[in-house]
Amino acid sequence: MTESSPTAAVLIIGDEVLSGRTQDTNLNTIARFLAALGIDLMEARTVGDRKAQIVEALNALRAGHDYVFTTGGIGPTHDDITADAVATAFGVTLPEHPAAVAILEKRYGAEFNAPRRRMARIPEGGTLITNPVTDAPGFQIGNVFVMAGVPKIMTAMLEDVAPRLRAGAVVHARTLRVSGVGEGDVAELLTAAARANRDLSFGSYPFGHGTVGEVGTNLVVRGREAAKVDAAVTALLAALGAAGIEAHSSP
Repeated sequence: MTESSPTAAVLIIGDEVLSGRTQDTNLNTIARFLAALGIDLMEARTVGDRKAQIVEALNALRAGHDYVFTTGGIGPTHDDITADAVATAFGVTLPEHPAAVAILEKRYGAEFNAPRRRMARIPEGGTLITNPVTDAPGFQIGNVFVMAGVPKIMTAMLEDVAPRLRAGAVVHARTLRVSGVGEGDVAELLTAAARANRDLSFGSYPFGHGTVGEVGTNLVVRGREAAKVDAAVTALLAALGAAGIEAHSSP
């Protein structure tokens, strides 16, 4: 993999995720979104609705990666403290953003009460992220993108985020499906392939264990140069065949 491609991290915020009451799907969505842009997602963390914990995690992630994406904690209730934590992390105030106030006033009219007004607070220097679903905006400050936790809303917000990102080279992936043997039977061949192609990524993902039916593993080769990926797959297929192991290639 090349070091010139941007890197990213995800910070999932919410006690409801940690308690198991809510199953997070945002990480998968963001991972696929970033992969299409050639941005390497390197790290993901989940923290509860605790300000100090959010601040600590955010400062570590934004120092270590080109981009950080947070989800959750920007609603109208007392435990929606992400904006407060982000402002503290950046050492700035948290005033009402005039454009956010206008958006929410138009959305709620006479029902624009104090709790909903909390969603208009944006850290000083932040810019709004459009929310085409419920209007309540997210925001960007520095290299941090703060988005809703509701999957439908978060996904919609990514449309406004995409043009703000520096894209890298897209990663190409090929899969070899190995049937009839376990992961340990192909480990040495996979290790040898990885050593011979240090600019590529090799992974092994077993299937069928503990169930009735086919048992095997999927070998995945990833890289930013399609020709190198294809050559590595061809060589790995040959090595497997020489060892008497059946494998089939797929895109």
